[in-house]
Amino acid sequence: MTRRFGALLCALALALTLAGCWAADEPDEEDSAFWQEESSGAENTQDTPITAFALPYLQGVGLDPVTCPDGMQQTLGALLYEGLFTLDESFAPQGVLCSHYDRSDDCTAFTFYLREGVRFSDGSDLTAADVLATLRRAAQSERYGARFADVASMRVSNGALLITLTRANSAFPALLDIPIIKSGSEKSAVPPGTGPYLYVTDGEGAHLQRSGEWWQDKVLPLARIELRAAKDADTASYLFASREVHLLTADLTGSAGKLHSANTLLTDYAGTAMLYLGFNTQRAPLSSALLRSAIAGSFDRATVVSGYLAGHAEEARFPISPRSAVYPALLAQTFAAPALAAGLADAGITEDRPRTLTILVNENDSFKVSIAEYLSRTLSGGALTVTVRTLPWADYLTALESGIFDLYLGEVRLTADWNVSALVRSDGALNYGRYADEQCDALLDAFLADGSLPAAEALCRCLAENAPIAPIAFKSLSVLTPKGLVEGLAPTVSSPFYGFEGWTVRFDKT
Repeated sequence: MTRRFGALLCALALALTLAGCWAADEPDEEDSAFWQEESSGAENTQDTPITAFALPYLQGVGLDPVTCPDGMQQTLGALLYEGLFTLDESFAPQGVLCSHYDRSDDCTAFTFYLREGVRFSDGSDLTAADVLATLRRAAQSERYGARFADVASMRVSNGALLITLTRANSAFPALLDIPIIKSGSEKSAVPPGTGPYLYVTDGEGAHLQRSGEWWQDKVLPLARIELRAAKDADTASYLFASREVHLLTADLTGSAGKLHSANTLLTDYAGTAMLYLGFNTQRAPLSSALLRSAIAGSFDRATVVSGYLAGHAEEARFPISPRSAVYPALLAQTFAAPALAAGLADAGITEDRPRTLTILVNENDSFKVSIAEYLSRTLSGGALTVTVRTLPWADYLTALESGIFDLYLGEVRLTADWNVSALVRSDGALNYGRYADEQCDALLDAFLADGSLPAAEALCRCLAENAPIAPIAFKSLSVLTPKGLVEGLAPTVSSPFYGFEGWTVRFDKT
């Protein structure tokens, strides 16, 4: 068992919460990199049988899915609330509260029709006005706001939801896995939702109870789920270690495999957080597209994944998750980046004219620092020397915004439409390298409008040849459960309980 099993949730709690937006990435004072298994008062709990399934929750913190904290409350909310869509293992939207939708030929206008017979947990009918109210709040929120950057209007007409966009986006439904609550209930501690469970308090405390109002005709593995109050992530982690709660979600990319024991089942699922190397395209010698492309092809992404992300990631050559149906896997295998020597020559870097470049990295993330140091070792040689400069988060961000850098190691959470406008358009909020290319903009527009693999290949080829950024990997997230307790786990980025009806809970195996 663990002394500091709370490190499991440290990275998750600090994960980026917006598509295309940065968030501070400042770990606990006791860096999770140095977590060690140590004995604790929970060391003998493996002999205690599990007789009921339990989840942790933050006591005294509301469950409104738009404003609640990341982590425990969101995990619990996945059983209380549903969205218009949910994302499957390949990030494809599957209709939930939306029965079907229409879109205009130019993919700028969508009409979403709600499933009939859906009721909230208080017995009232779901309406398009409820959906609209939640989405309008989401558009103003920190968690979901960036998804609505291209939304021109949202309104209700004849019981359907109409959304118009300022820019074509055929994959817009993939952005609408936002949990819906009853309009006007957002100030309630537990707003009514349409999910399979009710939040109930009685003489025995809080628990989840199978809802009699749930519209889906599915047999679920648990009629009741116990809830255990936790004051913070550390407490929840201790409860898991002592087998008092039985599911946690976590970002383990920096754990080096130490953050789970032989008695824990670890189930990874693909996330949308992309790790990448950014270039200052306005500063010589990185104004050379040939050099940028050469650098992007000169390091081993598999080494980064296995050696520095503990295997909890998938290497990626392009800014689309490899799990997506539109990831150009063949192009990733066949694309031939220029040799680094050719790139250096194109930029005028020779033995007689050597050059030193510096990678900026947030000093508070020891694992990113290690990755930057690996990149510096890999790229240095001959006429090129690459160094690493670590800065506190605020100084790091200031340097990026001011353009005072050569290269930087960054992380961003994308949305499942793989819209990288913020990173590569000339007016993009995260385009710190000041990259501008009309052809790239046109190919990005074509990809968003079409959403096909050929359109993705054309965009990714252009990005690989010009390399305003060099994608490295997409981080995975993890669900932790006691070994032997649950069979059939199939979590996705929308919910750790995706395919919940397929679970088998085996109390006799614990």
